Amino acid sequence: MPTFVTHAAVPLALGAGLGEAAISRRLLAAGAVASVLPDLDVVGLRLGTAYDSALGHRGATHSLAFALAVAAVGAALHRPLRARAGVAFAFLLAATASHPLLDALTNGGRGVALLWPLSDARWFAPVRPIHVAPLGLGGLRVRGLALLVSEALWVWAPAAAVALALAWRRRRSAAAADRGATRPTCSG
Repeated sequence: MPTFVTHAAVPLALGAGLGEAAISRRLLAAGAVASVLPDLDVVGLRLGTAYDSALGHRGATHSLAFALAVAAVGAALHRPLRARAGVAFAFLLAATASHPLLDALTNGGRGVALLWPLSDARWFAPVRPIHVAPLGLGGLRVRGLALLVSEALWVWAPAAAVALALAWRRRRSAAAADRGATRPTCSG
């Protein structure tokens, strides 16, 4: 898995790119939380749940079904999140689903149960360029710099590019709308 901070790169990039008019601060905060929520399964490891079980690490909480459930809860809570239900659903789905997709791009672990409950099979992406983060802090001290460089290159840089592209598109659309609003109308 990437570090928990890096999992938040996707909702942060989307929020920055789409702007506060589309993604409220509350929804952005919920997206950041949703992006790390799948790793709650590490509690099960501490309690004796086998890594390879459906409830083990990168199991059920790393599935698209889990992401859909989180998004549905977010849609139901759209008013406190200060968003339309569809926006809350789509944003939280993207934030939560990004977690297992990023984990599938790492060079360690045993894959993600992306299709649980339909299948317990663990899946990896065909290309795995991101260095896996250790579950404990001890390994982070040993591999910290290589891990940070890997995440900067493969997660943060693309996320920043997406944020910039979305912001550019948003500003361009706003400028076009302003130009259209200031055009004189013909009266006949």
